[in-house]
Amino acid sequence: MEAMKGIIQKYQHQRISLVAAGVTRHRSIFNGLKALAEDQPDSKLSKPEVVIIHDAVRPFVEEDVLLKVVTAAKEHGAAGAIRPLVSTVISPSADGCLDHSLDRARHRASEMPQAFLFDVIYEAYQQCSDYDLEFGTECLQLALKYGHVHAKLVEGSPDLWKVTYKRDLYAAESIIKERISQHICIVMDTKDENHVGHHLEEILKNELNHVKVTSGALCPAGRDLEQIILEQCYSYVCVNVMSPDFEKTRRLLNMLEESNLSILYPVVVISVYFLDYKSVPFDQKMENLMQIKEYAKEVKKRNILLCGLLIYYPQEEQNLQASLRQGATIIATLIKERNSGLVGQLLVA
Repeated sequence: MEAMKGIIQKYQHQRISLVAAGVTRHRSIFNGLKALAEDQPDSKLSKPEVVIIHDAVRPFVEEDVLLKVVTAAKEHGAAGAIRPLVSTVISPSADGCLDHSLDRARHRASEMPQAFLFDVIYEAYQQCSDYDLEFGTECLQLALKYGHVHAKLVEGSPDLWKVTYKRDLYAAESIIKERISQHICIVMDTKDENHVGHHLEEILKNELNHVKVTSGALCPAGRDLEQIILEQCYSYVCVNVMSPDFEKTRRLLNMLEESNLSILYPVVVISVYFLDYKSVPFDQKMENLMQIKEYAKEVKKRNILLCGLLIYYPQEEQNLQASLRQGATIIATLIKERNSGLVGQLLVA
């Protein structure tokens, strides 16, 4: 319980009540249902019309699946997600030989989430035998056995798989990285469409045609950028055009910190600068931008991964396009990999 309280506090979750678990799956669910029931003397929660039962080890459930099972439960009394079997199920005999096998085309794998009219599933658990509570695993079966309710089966998505083994954690991490890398916000401090910064934006949009690329401005109001943050964009490219120093990036980082967006997932911020070889010596520019290292250490504590990108700005159009494409490739890689090892680094294109 203390570990769960710590998680709730750390990630600032709201409207969450904790209930002590039981020694088995069904006993844990029954404890949760009793916390919602009106007939319990210590109940502080209101009884819902529909209750959803879900596994924490299936973290990628989508809203449309939840909506489908809840809608079906209201009509049928119970509903659950299912998926096609990927392996044939067989039944062995007592001596370890094949007894019979199931026709895979006629059977399905029961998944989560499942939804029930509260009274249906609560009354089923109240009638459960100790054997059910100790060894049972299927809530839909309890609704059928004790409530005579035939659950509606809803086709689930492929993302309903369970994180069971250690190797599954790496797959889960990969899925999370992929999902939060699908939206990039480019923050620019100039509206001059002829500036090299806007050329970089166009190249990014062309190169990353499978990713949503939006633009935000660090204007005094900053409402468009605030809205993008509210939409939970986790990747930002801050293009510094008018300000050669770190001022604009610092303002963006302050907005992100105030939003608490990085509490759950890491936010990547790439601060982009352009070097015109005729105006500023390379060594001087690098020295001015090395402050990014110290600032990156501070924001990393708040789960914001900051790194810099310096794009060499030659006068020849052909060389400029090549530099911008190389810069776009570096940006795409940084956002996709979300490698904390590159935090505070100033990369050069």
